[in-house]
Amino acid sequence: MNDPFASGKARGWRVFDASNFERDARYEADVAIVGTGAGGGTAAEILSRAGLRVVLIEEGPLRSSSDFALLERVAYPNLYQESAARKTKDKGINILQGRCVGGSTTVNWTTSFRTPSSTLAFWRERFGLSDYRDDLLAPWFAHMERRLHIAPWSLPPNANNDALLRGAQQLGIPAGVIARNVESCRNLGYCGFGCPVNAKQSMLVTTIPAALDRGAVLLSRTRAERFVTRGDRVVELQCAAMDARGIAPSGRTVGVRARHYVTAAGAIGSPALLLRSALPDPFHRVGKRTFLHPTLISAAIMPDPVMGFSGAPQSVYSDHFLSVDPIDGPVGFKLEVPPLHPVLSSTTFTGLGEMHARLMSQFSHAHAMLALLRDGFHEESPGGTVSLKSDGTPLLDYALTPYLWEGARRALLAMAELQFAAGAHTVLPLHEDAAPYATLDEARAAISHLPMEVLRTRVASAHVMGGCTMGSDPTQSVVDGFGRHHALENLSVFDGSIFPTSLGANPQLSIYGITARNVTRLATSLGGKVENDDLISLAMIGPETPPVIGEGARL
Repeated sequence: MNDPFASGKARGWRVFDASNFERDARYEADVAIVGTGAGGGTAAEILSRAGLRVVLIEEGPLRSSSDFALLERVAYPNLYQESAARKTKDKGINILQGRCVGGSTTVNWTTSFRTPSSTLAFWRERFGLSDYRDDLLAPWFAHMERRLHIAPWSLPPNANNDALLRGAQQLGIPAGVIARNVESCRNLGYCGFGCPVNAKQSMLVTTIPAALDRGAVLLSRTRAERFVTRGDRVVELQCAAMDARGIAPSGRTVGVRARHYVTAAGAIGSPALLLRSALPDPFHRVGKRTFLHPTLISAAIMPDPVMGFSGAPQSVYSDHFLSVDPIDGPVGFKLEVPPLHPVLSSTTFTGLGEMHARLMSQFSHAHAMLALLRDGFHEESPGGTVSLKSDGTPLLDYALTPYLWEGARRALLAMAELQFAAGAHTVLPLHEDAAPYATLDEARAAISHLPMEVLRTRVASAHVMGGCTMGSDPTQSVVDGFGRHHALENLSVFDGSIFPTSLGANPQLSIYGITARNVTRLATSLGGKVENDDLISLAMIGPETPPVIGEGARL
C-alpha cells in the first residue's frame, strides 16, 4: 500500500518534524493554521487551492500508513492526547482525542452525520445564527461528502453492530445505517489505530496531501504557545518545538507570521490557546460552554461470538431516545456501539479480580453499547469550562448535573433492555456497584437503585464541542457565525469549539461542512481564487460582508 507521505516527500513536500530542529525557525504565510484535524485540514486544502500560502502547525507527530501497526500499545501513546487517558478535572470522564497529523480524523471510527435540523433551529433561536439553516448548509455537507466519499455503509454490520440492530427490531425501535468516510474499505475494524490501507478518508490522506501538493508547509511536533497581538490584530504565532517523545519542549522556538491566523486545535486546545495568549475576552466567554456528549456504556455477553474488534466499528445507530424535547424535556441520547479491543476494554470494563477476569475470558463474546447524552440545550446542562494548569496545558472541568445523571440512568436501562432483546446471556452496566445480570427484571431493579455518582458510574467521551462558541452577540460568544473572532480582525476559529451546544450527533461532518463554508468566505476576503461560483455565493450569505484584505495588508 502506497504511503502518501513517503511519495510526497520524494516529490518535494515541505514537511518538517520540529523535534529535529537544531536552531530556532521562522516562517511566513498568508494563513497560519493551528491543528490538522477536521477543521484545520479542510481549511488548508481550500485556502491552498485558492492560491494562498499556508503553514500547518501540529503538536502531535506525523504518522502515516506505513507506521500503523494496529497495536494499542503503539497507537495510544503516538496518536492520542495523553495516551488516550485524558480526563476531566475530577477524573470522572475519560476523553478520547487525536494528537497527530490529521487529528481525531486519523483515529476516529468514521461515523458521519449532518448537523441535526433541531440543533440548527435551536442555534438560530438562542444564538442569533440566522443563516444556520438546512437549505444553506446542505450544499456544503454534500460538497464534503463527495470530497471524502461519505456514504451509508453498504456491507452487513459486524456482530457488535448487529446486536443493536437486532435488539431494536425486537422492540420495534427505529434504527438506521451510519454513513462512513471510507473508500475501498477492507472492513478490518482497527480504525482507531490509524488505517494501514488508507481507506479511511481522514485529513491525513485527503486534504492535507492536497494542500502539500500546492506548496503548504506542515510542521509536526510543534506546540502553538500563544498569539502575539498589536491593537486589534494578531502579529505573530509563537510555538515551541517538542522533543522526540512529543511530551516536553526541546528548547527550540518556532515563530510564524501571517496575514490571517486560524486555530483549529479542537474544543479543548483552541480555548486553551486563546487563554494562554491572553486575548481580549471582556465577557469571559473563552473556555465556557464546553460540551462532551457524556457517554454511558453497557456491556453484555452474547451466546455466539461477537468479535467486536473485527469489521466496521460503527455502522448502526438509533435516535429513538433522542427524539425528546431538548429544551424542556429530559436529556435525550443517541445509541451506537464501540469497537472492542482488549486494552481499552479491560481498562473500561468495571469489576475487580475474579469477576473482571471472568468477563475478559469471554471477550470474544462481549458486546458493548453506547448512549451519547445530548448536552447543552437545557438550563441544567450548562457544559464545562476549559482552564489552564500551572504549566499552561488545558484542563476541562465538567460537572455532571442531576439532570444528566437522570438521563444516565434511563440510558443504562434502555441499553440493558435492547441487549436482552438481542439475546444477551448477561448484561453489565458499567458502574462500580453493578454486577452481570441474567434477566431484564434483575437488571432493571439493580439499575434503578445504582447511585449515579462520579467515578462510580463509567462515563466517557470522544466528542468535545464548544469553548469558543459562536453567536451574533459578542457578550455571549467568542466568534461570529463565520468563525471570525469578535475582537481580532485576522483571527478565525475553524473547529468544533465554535458549536454553542453539543450536536446530538458525531461531529466530524458538521465540522467539515461548516468549516468549508466559513473558510471559503475567508479565502475570498483574502483575495484567493475560489472556483465554484455557487458555493462562493452561499459562503457570502450572512449579516455582514467580510472586509477585503489586499496583498499589501500588514503582517
